Parts: sequence; structure tokens; C-alpha cells
Amino acid sequence: MPRFSVIVPAFNVQAYLGECLQSVLDQSFRDFELIGVDDASPDGSGRIFDEFAERDARVRVLHLPENVGLGRARNAGLEVATGDYLIFLDSDDTLTPGSLQAVANRLDATGEPDILVFDYARTFWDGRVVRNQDSAMLRECQAAPDAFGTAEREQLLRMLMVVWNKAFKREFVERNGFTFPPGYYEDTPWTYPTTLAADTIALLDRVVVHYRQRRMGGNILATTSRKHFEIFDQYDRVFAFVDSRPELHSWRPFLHRRMVEHLRAIGSHPDRVPMGDRRAFFAKAAEAEQRHRPEGAAAIEVSMPFKASAVGDVVRRAKNAAVAAQPGVKRAVSRPLVGGFAQVQRQLPIDDDLAVFAAYWNRVPACNPAAIEAKLRELRPEMRTVWVVEAGRKRDVPAGYTTVAPGSRGFWEAMSRARYLVNNVNFPDSAKKRPGSVHLQTHHGTPVKKMGLDLRDYPAAGLTMDFDRLMERIDRWDYSLSSNRFSSLIWERVYPAHYRTLESGYPRNDVYVTAGAEQVRAARRELGIPEGAKALLYAPTMRDYRVGYEPQLDVAKLAARLGEEYVILHRAHYSYDSGAKLSGARVIDVSRHPSIEQLALAADALIADYSSLTFDYANLDRPIVVFADDWDVYKETRGVYLDLVSGKPGETPGAVARTEGELAEVFLGGAWRDPESTALRQAFRERFCEFDDGRAAERVVRTVFLGEQTPLPVVPLHQRTPAPLTA
Repeated sequence: MPRFSVIVPAFNVQAYLGECLQSVLDQSFRDFELIGVDDASPDGSGRIFDEFAERDARVRVLHLPENVGLGRARNAGLEVATGDYLIFLDSDDTLTPGSLQAVANRLDATGEPDILVFDYARTFWDGRVVRNQDSAMLRECQAAPDAFGTAEREQLLRMLMVVWNKAFKREFVERNGFTFPPGYYEDTPWTYPTTLAADTIALLDRVVVHYRQRRMGGNILATTSRKHFEIFDQYDRVFAFVDSRPELHSWRPFLHRRMVEHLRAIGSHPDRVPMGDRRAFFAKAAEAEQRHRPEGAAAIEVSMPFKASAVGDVVRRAKNAAVAAQPGVKRAVSRPLVGGFAQVQRQLPIDDDLAVFAAYWNRVPACNPAAIEAKLRELRPEMRTVWVVEAGRKRDVPAGYTTVAPGSRGFWEAMSRARYLVNNVNFPDSAKKRPGSVHLQTHHGTPVKKMGLDLRDYPAAGLTMDFDRLMERIDRWDYSLSSNRFSSLIWERVYPAHYRTLESGYPRNDVYVTAGAEQVRAARRELGIPEGAKALLYAPTMRDYRVGYEPQLDVAKLAARLGEEYVILHRAHYSYDSGAKLSGARVIDVSRHPSIEQLALAADALIADYSSLTFDYANLDRPIVVFADDWDVYKETRGVYLDLVSGKPGETPGAVARTEGELAEVFLGGAWRDPESTALRQAFRERFCEFDDGRAAERVVRTVFLGEQTPLPVVPLHQRTPAPLTA
């Protein structure tokens, strides 16, 4: 049997589960089983468990038929565990490197105690790592190397009473029949009884667990709910256990004091018990204090303090609002007229039939927002839509769009009154979210490069970013779109907030499935692609390490090398508005073309670099060649999530060239569309074209704007027909 059974229950934690599991499998100590319990999670947690199980025989997965909660999910893992010791690891936490070896060594050194208590550190979204405040107690208690009983170290019961900072001997657990109860605070009636019943306890003065402090969500105990009343049942279970064991009766006074302290903390917390239920909570706490008071002991006061009362809550909120408003006072004074107008507009009712759209920092209508707006006009024609477009770009906006310039009175009126706001980046910081408005963040591509919080380690890209401000922006989001589960996992981790992920597919990619041969021919005619020529689209992404646009590829030279059979469509990144316009024989500069989707439809193949266009173009099931001459520099300065040049299925979309000469040979030698490249493209499509079935825009509109609860089913990849190149 293995030395350890590491039990990991999971529910709605797909963004962090992979890191959790990998932290276990990467341990230098190898003698363990990892039991993943999918608690009927509606996200991708169950699939993540299965993928890890396919790669490592030590992983065993249980898929529960219905959601039973953390405690009973742990019980499910407990029932099948075979290890000498049990470790319960929460699915958003991680084990530190080498920790299982340290635990195993300490167990051997202390004669295999019933329980081993180890240390942990809190890890925060901003990169801070803070060791447990009671770590000094561990160091003091570990002064003697032998194991001991609880009576010898009463201070252990004053530490945070959680299950995940301990290893439990399985034989001890089974002999005593310990299981987790349902409901909130399930650790309380496990940790007190096990700690009191243990004959021997040992300590390990080492951080074994990194306890993730998620910026928002993740800790169910931090939610406002009447379910916090379940703490009373949990303490009833603790005292019932003590009452059943005469040898433990002497612990009643201590447990009575600890219970009262815990109940006070829960009831006084501003975000746990609902305000309207706090008086009832403290009345029930007083009953529990009396019910569990040891005979002859003095009563302990548990009345509701002022800060937990309705008046105290009003004072607290007013103070917090005043503090939060201070940074904006100077900005408000500097723009009194516009600020006053916006404030007046915000007092008017929200307009349910008004939606504001923007794309790429107020450029012309494009990308996912444009595709969503088009479908919205079709499915909800009474909805009025307004686009935020820079004044200097208004001339480039096609007919039929209503636009407002950023900062104008029209802008503030629309932003203040609209029910819906849609963008593929963020609206300006000054556009505060109005209660009741719905913000839809569509993003603008599957990420190859590091994004959000991950940029803290890459100064070339993140040096000028204010990450606190970034968090304020994402707090406005109500929905975040994703075209594949790969993106979902990244967005949820690097943009931690209370939005809902919509795995709808990217609306801008619908055309790659819905377009017919005539639409493709029309796109090629518009661009002037010669009849019978092979059009290669080259649309490189920006380089954070470089100022201004310098093409990585000499497109004119490549076109001359390839000959009359080929034509190159060259498109500079939109960030380089004043970038060089390159042309020449067999080169068409399409940098000013309003639609990247039409360019992709017209192209026979894509010369890709690290742009998200690679993932979109894969929906067409046409050849992709990766030109990566500066890959090493790019991944070091910006950071990447994928190794596009590795040649691995699911990572690389096709043939790879590291020099211009290699790129030319890929096309002249036929490798761009040979069986090996085709197989790589198929694996890439299976991983990244998961939800792009041609109905993404409709899926988004029906969910966000029409309020439909059941999303349209996704058409499987093998049943889709990409837009053809010829009739």
C-alpha cells in the first residue's frame, strides 16, 4: 500500500486545479496515491482530473453523481483510500516542493504518530507569501523530537482548526470511525475530535501547504448566507463526541470557551451572517453557550456587539465609501462639468434597451463585439446600440453605426444609462460600473503570451501596468467569454473576480464556419488576389521589447523567392497605426483592411507567429506555418503559455521555420501541407477550436441579452464544415 493517500475534492475550481495536482505529482517522494473527487462540478474540473489520471497511474478519480459538498466529497475519497496516512488537500492549494519527503521523514523520526501537524503559508494574488502566524508555536512545540498527547500541548487546539495542515494515520481514523459531516464548517467536528482522541501527535516545522487566498471567491465561509447557522450543528457534534468519551470530559471548559470565541467571530464578521439574521444568530449563540456550558462554570457573554448591528454596519460602510472615494476627488474637481453631467445621468433609470460597444481601445467596430452586435440586431431588433469610437476614426466607421467619442457628453450619457456594455478590452477607469448594468468582456484572442497578473514577472510588458487598477477594472465584469477551456483556465486565474465564464466560442469566428464558397471568392476578388494564386496571410503580433514596427519577415524577399504561384497578404498589428506599409511584387498590404476575418477567409495558408490569429485561423482547417525567428527573445521578455515551436501535437499547429530560408523551403518543399503538418493541425484544432462552431454570437446574445438559462449545445468539431476555398 502507498505511504500517503492525498485526497483532493473539487468543485468549480478549474483555474487552479491543475496547479494543485501538479504540485503533488512533482513531489520527490513518489510513494503515494492521489484521489481526485469530482463533486459533480459544472466546470472542467472533472475533465482535468481525468487528464491527469491518463498521464499518471497514481491518480484515481471519483466522479460523484450529484454535488454533496466538501465534507462528504472528502468522505468519498476516504472510503477508497489505501495509504498509511491521509492528507486532505484543497483543490486551489498546493504542496511545496519536497514537502511529502519531509512529512515522511518526520513520521519515521517520531514513531508514526496518529497525527502529524505541519505548517502552511498564505499566498496572495499580488505575489505575497505570508507564513502562518502561529508558526512560532510549531517551533516551540517541536523542541522535543518525540510525539506527545494533546494534554501536553494544549496550545495546538488554539491554532487554526483545519484538516489540510495535518497528516492522519488511516488506521487511527478508521478505528475511531471519523468522517466529515455535511454543511459549512465541516473541519470543526473533524479536527477537534481527532486531535483530542489521538494518543500521539507530532509536529513538523516546515511549510508544506501554500494556502491560496483567492482575491474573490473560493472561500465559501466568506460568503454572506444563512448557512453560517450550520456552525451550531457542528459544535453540537463536537460536544456529543466529547460526551461519548468520559476520558475527554475535562476538555469541556476549554471547548466551551473556544466555541464562544468562534461564534462571536462569525456573527461579528461584516460579510458572513446576513444583517437581517444577525440578531437571531446571536440569540442562537447564547442558547449554544448555555447548552454546552460545563456544570458550575460561569456564563460567557455572547450578545451582538455594536459593529455587528445595523447601525454599526452603516457606519462601517460609510467609512469604507469615504476612503474609497478619496483617490477620485482630484479627478472629479478637474472635470466638474462632465462629472456633474455624468452624475445626473446616473440618477436616471437604466435603459434596458441600450447597449454600448467598443473594441480595441475605441477603434472602429470589429472583433467579438461587432459580431455580437450584429446578432443582437437580429434577435433583439428593438435594442439600440452605440459604439465608442475615437473622433479621428469616425470617418472609417461603416454606415449604419451610431458612434460617440470618448469623453463626450454622448459618451457619458450612454455609459451612464446603458444596461449592457460590451468591450474586448476595458472601458476607461473613469467609467465606473453602475449597479444593475451588465459588463461583457469578450477578450480578443486565445492567449499565447502571458496576460493579467502573470505579467508581474515580465517587466518588458508589465512594467507600466498598475495591477491594483487592473483588478478594479475586472471587478466590473459580469461575463468573460472563452473560445476554449485553455483560455477559460487562464482568464479565471489571471483575472480573478466574480464574473461568470461563458464558454461560448468567439463570435468573431462564426464566419469561418458559416461562410460559403461565394463569400470566400468575393473576399479574394476584393483584395485583388490573382486567379489561381496561393494567398499567404502574414499578420504578426506586436513585440513588447521593441519600439515601433519592424517586420520580422522580409515579405518582398519571400514573395520573390516563392515565385508567381504565391501572393502575400501583409498586415501590421493594429497597435502600429503608423507602421511601415510594405508592398512589392506579389505583396498586398492589407494593414488598413477593417476585417481580419475577411483576410483569413481569403488566405490559403497562414504564416503565423505568436498572434492569437493562429487559433482563429485553425477553425478554417487550412495550413498554418509558424515563423519564429525571435522565439527565444519573445518568450523571455513576454512569457508564453504554449511552446509553439516544440512540434508537439496540441502545441504546434503545423510546420515550423526559424529563419526566412527555412520558411521559403517549407512552402517550396511542400512541408506546409504534408501529412505531418496536417496531423499537427488536427490536434491543434481539437484543443483550441472547442466551442467555435459558428453559433457563438447567438449563444452569447441568448444568454446575456435574452436571459435564456440553457445555452445552445456546441456542435462537435467533426460535424462542422469550415468555409471552403473553392466551390
